[in-house]
Amino acid sequence: MLSVTSAALTDSGLRREGNEDSFCSRPDIGLYLVADGMGGHAAGEVASKLAVEVIEAFINDTKDADVNRTWPFPYDPALSLDGNRMKAAFRLANRRLAAAMDADDSLRGMATTAVGLLLGTSAPVVAHVGDSRMYMFRAGKLKQVTQDHSWVGEQVRAGMLSDADARRHPWRNVVTRAIAGGDDPEVEIADLTLAKADRLLLCSDGLCAVVPPEGIEAIFKKALTLEATCKALIDAANAGGGPDNITVVMLSVDVA
Repeated sequence: MLSVTSAALTDSGLRREGNEDSFCSRPDIGLYLVADGMGGHAAGEVASKLAVEVIEAFINDTKDADVNRTWPFPYDPALSLDGNRMKAAFRLANRRLAAAMDADDSLRGMATTAVGLLLGTSAPVVAHVGDSRMYMFRAGKLKQVTQDHSWVGEQVRAGMLSDADARRHPWRNVVTRAIAGGDDPEVEIADLTLAKADRLLLCSDGLCAVVPPEGIEAIFKKALTLEATCKALIDAANAGGGPDNITVVMLSVDVA
């Protein structure tokens, strides 16, 4: 049986007037989510907020669901029920963004990335679209759980760019998947195996595009409280220039 404690913190950074990130931390339904809005002006904030609201509402409404509750999306037998719930929730958010843009021309072009964790009735499920990330800290080592859906991420995986080069590249903000109101997005879904003393981090790229993995790992190794770790991560991103909004959601896992 999983026992989880959590903390979350968001910051506008040093160069942005507003904050286009949104997050959800709902231990009661087992949902943790970070969304990083894009689109400029208020549109990015609208996109991330709307996506989080839709995903949160769908997961809450389907907490006692069976396999028929992913409508209007078909049930994927290759995924667990919770995997299907997350996939459907992300795709529903995409359709709600499309409807919002149809109703308000000023929102045209808005989009958001998102990464989420669902601790439901089956194995924990990770879902993501874009370059918001999840990390796991286990036995003193940090591991990136998700892979970025971004141009530089693809180049890193192909061996064409180093992680350091990717953080400096002028195309580092170009994502190849997003919740953007177009066709139903390809949501990457994976089951996650958790162990006692694991710590998990969901974050927007305002952290991971500035603070390298070894810097994040060093902060985890200090064994601070979850709240203090969240603050230390945001402080590190701002110490690196704080070019973007920064959002972190952290979980500490115990297994009875």
